[in-house]
Parts: sequence; structure tokens; C-alpha cells
Amino acid sequence: MGIEIRRARQEDTAFIAWVQLAAARSHVPVGFFDLAFPGEEEARLALIERVCSTETLSMCHWSGFLVADVDGQPAAGLSGYEPTKRGTDTFAAAMLEGLGGAGWSPEDVDGVFGRMMPFLKCAPESPDDAWVVEWVATKPDFRGRGLVRSLLAKILQEGRDKGYRRAQISLLIGNHPAQHAYESAGFKAVDEKRHPEFETAFGSPGTLRMLRDL
Repeated sequence: MGIEIRRARQEDTAFIAWVQLAAARSHVPVGFFDLAFPGEEEARLALIERVCSTETLSMCHWSGFLVADVDGQPAAGLSGYEPTKRGTDTFAAAMLEGLGGAGWSPEDVDGVFGRMMPFLKCAPESPDDAWVVEWVATKPDFRGRGLVRSLLAKILQEGRDKGYRRAQISLLIGNHPAQHAYESAGFKAVDEKRHPEFETAFGSPGTLRMLRDL
């Protein structure tokens, strides 16, 4: 089995869209992209791909991702980003740009953010001085092969190289395999957010934030 950890390329955008959808769903059936873009799965993935392909460099942009290839096939991915450069403002701008390119009006995009409100009740804080690791997912056929461990090691080194002294990752409360993997990588739980609207929408009580030194 040949494994390669590499930077994402523009031709990976369909896979990156899948990574984001799977990561948002975590261990539950519904993630915030399901609320944002109700309807058919194919159409939902196409919209996420538009958002991760914009000129705006947001937390969703393909250029922030690493990909683990197994025998030349994309099998897992994650991203790392600087919150002062690819934070919530750029995410909103990327949504407007990407969805606008699909013919959505500003009012339509406002509706997307309205549908995402249950998630925003528990959205983790991102301190400016922390390298943020996000969007971690592995294709089902490739789980249990240490791909996330290898990806985490590489993305954490990128944070060090950029001068960060700590890193942050977050997950849905109850995703015990992910929490164990992050703890094995040196992360420790620091706080959580819970809200009944979040639990009603997703089946998890909220989000857990973890930090580690770099």
C-alpha cells in the first residue's frame, strides 16, 4: 500500500467537497451543510465545491488542504488555516461568491445562513494566535490505516513553520473516535458549547474545542 501525503490541487475540489461534507456530519447523519443546502446529495456536493473553489481564500478553500493518497487515490483530507486570514468573514464572502456564481441571490444566501443558525449556536471560538485544524475526514474503505495521524503530523508542522505556538481542533460532542485520535496527537479538551437547538438539529449536544502546543 503506497501512501503519499501531499498538498491539495485544484483538480481535487470534488474530493475536498466530500471531505467537508463528511467532516461536518461527524458521527451523526446530518451536518450543517445539510441544513444549508437541503435537497439532493449531488447538488449539495456541487455547491460545496463551488464554495471551496472561489477566488476568496476562506477556511473552505481547497488550497488550505492536505490530501492522503493511497495507491494514487485520494483517501483522506484535512485543512489548516490562519484564523486572521481565513476566518468567518472570508467564509461568508466565499459563500456569496460561490453561490452567486450558481445564480443565487443575496437573499438566497441569507436564507442559507438562517438555516445554519442552529450550528452557529455552538460554533467554536478561534483565537487569533492558534493554528486551526479543520475538516478532517477519511473515506470509509481507508479508515484504520493511520491516515489521519499522518495528516495531523504534517499539518501541525505547517503551523509551526508559520510561527504558531499552539493549534486548535474541534469536534462534535460524542465523536469518541475523533476525540481519541486528537488526544493521541497531543490535543487536550479545553471547553465546550452546548445548546438545545443544536442538539435538536444534529443529535449531538454541542461542540468540543481542543488545543495543543506546537
